[in-house]
Amino acid sequence: MELRQLRYFMEVAKREHVSEAALHLHVAQSAVSRQIANLEDELEVSLFEREGRNVKLTQIGKIFLTHTEIAMKAINNARQQIDEYLDPERGTIKIGFPTSLANHLLPSIISSFKSEYPNIAFQLRQGSYRFLTESVKNGDIDVAFLGPVPKKDPDIESHILFTENILALLPLSHPLAEQNSLHLSDLKKDEFVSFPKGFILEKILVDACKQGGFSPNISSEGEDLDAIKGLVAAGIGVTLLPESTFHESTPNMTVKIPIDIPEVRRTVGIIKQREKRLAPSEKVFYTFAKQFFARLQQFQ
Repeated sequence: MELRQLRYFMEVAKREHVSEAALHLHVAQSAVSRQIANLEDELEVSLFEREGRNVKLTQIGKIFLTHTEIAMKAINNARQQIDEYLDPERGTIKIGFPTSLANHLLPSIISSFKSEYPNIAFQLRQGSYRFLTESVKNGDIDVAFLGPVPKKDPDIESHILFTENILALLPLSHPLAEQNSLHLSDLKKDEFVSFPKGFILEKILVDACKQGGFSPNISSEGEDLDAIKGLVAAGIGVTLLPESTFHESTPNMTVKIPIDIPEVRRTVGIIKQREKRLAPSEKVFYTFAKQFFARLQQFQ
């Protein structure tokens, strides 16, 4: 069994067409067909079945594809480890991040890191809380920033970088807009603007309101921070957002107010796959991130 055969097999499985796979691989169609046939002979099974001009994986082919993808990831990771062992200040790090950390945290740390390690590159991927944790677990992302930090996931190793308050965001026209602080229960009769169900900031909002003794009346939803803030500015409702999302400024026609009771906070941290041994450049970044925020906390 050769790596070339496995690469050809994965490409045909992806495209479900031998000619298209050959075109993408820049080889002759006959070469792809021959290598697939050799692989099937060696395994003594049929990996594909024909459907007109296309091909589909057989049931055993689907099983073999799953294991092949895992094996190829391990091989690629080993190659990366070797390359970076020779020069740990080169390499590419795949980093995940959520919307709530995109405006300030991520640019700050990457800018600082690049000033010290200019030859290390990044592949950045924004996604939901669940997407990021699953991507770290299956190796599609090397490390990810998350808030809150997972506590009891056996497949995730996490490190808390800082803890921040969750603040109320109100329209300037709101009766409580001039308050220095408020009890969350003061907003129990208000309509709320929230991320859709399934987003981690929606869960934080709902859980906080339940701590305050009520279930929020969510009247409007938005899928990004600007949309949420815009809806509040338009007087559609109130919301709860992490303090770091107001780093630049509070949106026009709104006011942010600290919450006295209950105390609502979230942890923000960096995660990696528990069993994965980070490549040298990844380890450099992981360590840098922890030290970067430790220095910030000291300064503050």
